[in-house]
Amino acid sequence: MGRSIRLGMLAIMGSLAFANISVAAPQLCAPLPSPLFPPENWWNQDITWAPVDSNSDAFIYFLNRFGTVRTAMVLGGDVAGYYPEIWGFPYAVVDGWQPRVAVNIEYWNGSDGVNQQTGEPYPFYPIPDEAIYQAHWIQSGWPGVVDVRYDHDRHMIIVDRDNNHLFELFNVWFDEYSWQWYAKAGAFWDMNSNDIRPDGWGGADESGLAILPGILRYEEVYGPDEIQHALRVSVPSSNGYVFPATLGFQETPGALPLGARLRLKDYVDISGYPWEVQKVFRALKKYGFIVSTLADSGLVGLGTYDSRWQMDVLIPGLSSLTAWDFEVIQLGWR
Repeated sequence: MGRSIRLGMLAIMGSLAFANISVAAPQLCAPLPSPLFPPENWWNQDITWAPVDSNSDAFIYFLNRFGTVRTAMVLGGDVAGYYPEIWGFPYAVVDGWQPRVAVNIEYWNGSDGVNQQTGEPYPFYPIPDEAIYQAHWIQSGWPGVVDVRYDHDRHMIIVDRDNNHLFELFNVWFDEYSWQWYAKAGAFWDMNSNDIRPDGWGGADESGLAILPGILRYEEVYGPDEIQHALRVSVPSSNGYVFPATLGFQETPGALPLGARLRLKDYVDISGYPWEVQKVFRALKKYGFIVSTLADSGLVGLGTYDSRWQMDVLIPGLSSLTAWDFEVIQLGWR
């Protein structure tokens, strides 16, 4: 089924109202299957034996050109004393009957949920009403009705658990006077497939990659199984893009392209770290980082919004690596 037909059917289904259907209450950061997407998806590929890129050393030297770059992981619960701000990345889980709403999207050319000829939005995103006035449903913690887009990225992630669909929005807010949602960009993924976004299309991340599958989740770290996917990472600068990314505006000679994969070198000794930090580092050796967006400095990963994170253990451990501990696998490797 073509992408436009599939998305059109989703919009039509979402716009129907069934009075006799019971809609389950949306949940914040509810546990999800791991990994997301099919096993052969780029997020879930074992890169243990993937070839090193011929320019790996040059890329790593470029990252460290102004001094040694360290890793960092942004995760956690509430920011103490700054309610409703939060550290970690929230996501909403809804059922298949969650009503769809239209979102007015600024960068509509290349976003989902809008007419690609006119930019006109249609009911498409299953945003729960709780996100309008309640805190913590949107990145940074502020409710949708509070417009702090110029101070925060304001991503919003929604999982339709019944259909295994993923919706992501960037710089989102709700205008209570017009009673409408607004965002800068929006994207949809069918997590039952390995469909890639059209070349030249972004998403809630500039790279066109989904955000959620690269976020570290509490149940993955503290559950019985190994982490089974790559982690999303941001870098200070980039140079174009390679598979699996579909977009990259910045062109800084010498920098990594969006979509590049970094692998923690096999000889890096992780035995002295706490067990949960070792678990994350094993994932970085097996699945690596995927460069997905830009940050002010460092190699910055993301974890979920969850007050149960052992911050005093995880943050020091996950921030102890440097860019020198990584190698770049062959660009565009599949």
